[in-house]
Amino acid sequence: MSTPSTTGIELKTRRRALAETVELVSSMRFAISLLTLIAIASMIGTVLKQNEPMPSYVNQFGPFWFEVFHKLSLYAVYSAWWFLLIMAFLVASTSLCIVRNAPKMLKDMRSWRDNVREQSLRNFHHKGEWRSPLARAALAQQTVARLEDAGYKAKVVDKGHATLVAAKRGAANKFGYIFAHSAIVIICIGGFLDSDMPIRFQQWFMGKTPFAGSGVIADIPEKHRLSLSNPTFRGNTMIPEGSSSNAAVIPQATGVLIQDLPFTISLKKFHIDFYSTGMPKLFASDVVIKDHESGASFAATIKVNEPLLYKGLAVYQSSFEDGGSKLKLTGFPMTGSATARFDIAGEVSGSTPLALASGEAYTVEWSGFRPFNVENLAAGQDVRAVSKTASLNEQFAVGLDKRLGSAAKNANNKDLKNVGPSVQYKLRDKTGQAREYQNYMQPVSVDGATVFLAGMRVNPGDPFSFLRIPADDGHSVNEWMRLRAALQDPVLRGQAAARYAQRAMPQAGAEALRLQLQESAAKSLGIFAGDGKDGGFLAISRFLEKIPAAEQEKAADIFMKILNGSLWDLWQAARAKDGLAPVAGDQVHGRFLQLATNALSDSFFYGAPVYLQLDDFTEIKASVLQVTRSPGKSVVYLGCLFLVLGVFAMFYIRERRLWVWIKDGADGSGGAEALMAMSTQRKTLDFEKEFEALKAKLPQSA
Repeated sequence: MSTPSTTGIELKTRRRALAETVELVSSMRFAISLLTLIAIASMIGTVLKQNEPMPSYVNQFGPFWFEVFHKLSLYAVYSAWWFLLIMAFLVASTSLCIVRNAPKMLKDMRSWRDNVREQSLRNFHHKGEWRSPLARAALAQQTVARLEDAGYKAKVVDKGHATLVAAKRGAANKFGYIFAHSAIVIICIGGFLDSDMPIRFQQWFMGKTPFAGSGVIADIPEKHRLSLSNPTFRGNTMIPEGSSSNAAVIPQATGVLIQDLPFTISLKKFHIDFYSTGMPKLFASDVVIKDHESGASFAATIKVNEPLLYKGLAVYQSSFEDGGSKLKLTGFPMTGSATARFDIAGEVSGSTPLALASGEAYTVEWSGFRPFNVENLAAGQDVRAVSKTASLNEQFAVGLDKRLGSAAKNANNKDLKNVGPSVQYKLRDKTGQAREYQNYMQPVSVDGATVFLAGMRVNPGDPFSFLRIPADDGHSVNEWMRLRAALQDPVLRGQAAARYAQRAMPQAGAEALRLQLQESAAKSLGIFAGDGKDGGFLAISRFLEKIPAAEQEKAADIFMKILNGSLWDLWQAARAKDGLAPVAGDQVHGRFLQLATNALSDSFFYGAPVYLQLDDFTEIKASVLQVTRSPGKSVVYLGCLFLVLGVFAMFYIRERRLWVWIKDGADGSGGAEALMAMSTQRKTLDFEKEFEALKAKLPQSA
């Protein structure tokens, strides 16, 4: 059984521990530690995009680090439990600091510190003495008048045998400390009011859950929707021209929440202007707002940095998207010897089934459309579809570049040009695997050649690699497609080999050599066509690697001469099969064949059974508006005002204290003796000048 003395000791121990804890939490070192942690967390939240869909983080970091970062809540730093705990400790620390020190500071501001003695004033560094013929009372009044003229507040204190004039200036410096610390608390509270914590509370206690499916927003169940009384939110709504929306979408880690709005937004017209670089210069939305409660409607224009404010909500012009443009395309086979083209249509953000003649089934997912593209075609990047990591004979590859002209090299022309409309889509097979493609509608001029750019990438985060298909005399891809199909036709390859051998050796009596040359031409076309595992220059390189190194360069020259000649005759044979006249053997068509050969080699890495060329489109624009309710905005503004006032007070208001000790003269003449002392928190050159000025002003007799 504990005794009263033991209970008293325990109580004192607990009080001492509590006092020590309060002192630690309210100390500056604790607050600085918290601010350091918040700064680190903010850097993470700035570098790592927040509240993205989880699959994006898996693709970016991989399964292992995705789980590690997910456990640390790095994908939503500002609403993580540990970040909120740090913020709570910061608010508590700052509040305790204000509670502990503000009363003392306010008391010190009101204090005149008139309990000083003559001897203590003599110990000051900044002091001065003088004699005056005035009596003690008159000198005190004169000193007060001169101090007030200098901007000081003064008070006369009777010390019996002496008179003390206590003066102060800049006592508002203490408000700087109070305002700056209060600003931290106010800003944190305002940030909390505008955070997603109110939405989190609704998820924890009101059964609200993110919606992870797809469908019409109006049909989404109530458990995925937030009411009009939701105190704070920040959501987006995408509205195509001619359509309307009465809800905003709030992205979450595992889906979205639907925020109902008290009005309907109808988009009548979307305006956009561009710089010469292709960057948006101005975009704005002409909308009509219809109030659900009153039924009233009014028109408004929402621009960047000019939001619409209505019913406590702010509607910002955020960005713009494609609103479902209608597309018409022509499909060309990219495998086999088939040449039959087909028509296909689609709508951006939709999908179109694609059944090939081979029996394979694909789905075309239309992901984007741009009516014009301003590109720097002289950027110097590799725009070929060839894999840079392929195992090539580097020396032979360089040799081919010298002979054929690399399709990967750009001229040193840095002019920005509009290369016309482009379409972006994913081609997904029956197993769910997909590659993304970007094709331009019009041919562009690159390195002095007119080519169609067909981009491909495997991963969404990768840049596009482009296949360059040369434009023919009719500014189309028809001739290249004809040559590609002919290359995969063994019968046409045999005819082309025979034509080439006859053209190369027309003289009589050379049947044996002609037959040998024909076999070599057929073999070179077969290797280039990919009769083995690979085709194109990669197959040629692997074939030549089997030849002794000393003879490779000579063999490469012979091989390329035979291949170039055979491809020319293959082109003519394909045209003859389609009932077309041969093309003229001039420099223009020779250049076309050179570019076509490069494109044929690159096509083995294109990875698509079809090439889709955009023929026509009907553009539909969509405006992306951000709708916010920010009750904490005014609170944060107030905190910022306090912070500015606090910083200004701390740095630009200097507190000065001055005392003048006046006593009767020792010579009995009726005069008085004065002792002045002055102090400040920060000794600066301005303080030194002010002290010298007062030291000279106060002793003046008139």
